[in-house]
Amino acid sequence: MAERQPYPSDLSDEAWELIRPVITSWKGQHRSVSGHEGQYGMREIVNAILYQARVGCQWRYLPHDLPPYTAVYYYFGKWRDDCTDQVIHDLLRWQVRESRGRSEDPSAIVMDTQTVHTSVNAPKETTGLDPGKKSRGRKRGIATDVLGLLIAVIVVGASVHDNAIGITLLDRVAADNPSVTKSWVDAGFKNAVINHGAALGIDVEVVRRGPDTKGFTPAPKRWIVEQTFGTLMLHRRLARDYETLPASSASWIRWSMTDVMTRRLTAATTLTWRDPPPARPRGPGGNERNEPE
Repeated sequence: MAERQPYPSDLSDEAWELIRPVITSWKGQHRSVSGHEGQYGMREIVNAILYQARVGCQWRYLPHDLPPYTAVYYYFGKWRDDCTDQVIHDLLRWQVRESRGRSEDPSAIVMDTQTVHTSVNAPKETTGLDPGKKSRGRKRGIATDVLGLLIAVIVVGASVHDNAIGITLLDRVAADNPSVTKSWVDAGFKNAVINHGAALGIDVEVVRRGPDTKGFTPAPKRWIVEQTFGTLMLHRRLARDYETLPASSASWIRWSMTDVMTRRLTAATTLTWRDPPPARPRGPGGNERNEPE
């Protein structure tokens, strides 16, 4: 960090301390056979992953003052496959919930899906056509708590029905968060999801728009998960599904939420797309001075 100018996506010292114990423990359990400690600091590897999540560039286009893309992708893949990204994400989620005066484990969730286009490198067997949206690509199914924090995620071909996604999400939620007893969904989820939830001890309620509702009106409870999708889309890596593996797509969603939660816990401000305008020079009396452009 001392050898380069920081990027807006970099972890602050306070944010790094939130996830450092998990990374340090992982590194201690995965020592090289030769005893080599590695050329690149783990904090810089995480900074490069968060830069990629925020900017969404091709791997080979990572800036030269970050670790090489081959090293960054190596750790991204390792942490994806052994669920280290999930461990980091869940640890931060528990802390955010506690900071809001809630218990670690949620009692209610909100589920929804989002269809996104894929890049040309996505295998045909992992994509499909969403008949409702007339869009080809993949579907992201997520379950959030009432704070909009991610509880479960699944990425499948867009041709997969919301029922199948909802059933899988409920299974994952019930396995990892047995405290959940309530779920809100939209009308895309049918009786199969409601019945499956009942078998798991989760009351699934379909939230429908009122018959007299006109124009854009946030639906009760459903707006929470829709807001989470909107927040995730601020990370350009998620603007389109660029991944060959759906598991990588799910990992980027977790890393993007990790970025969101570290900023919430450290009260950091997320920059908008447009940089703030430069301050105008002031004259001797303190008034703004007009200068030729």
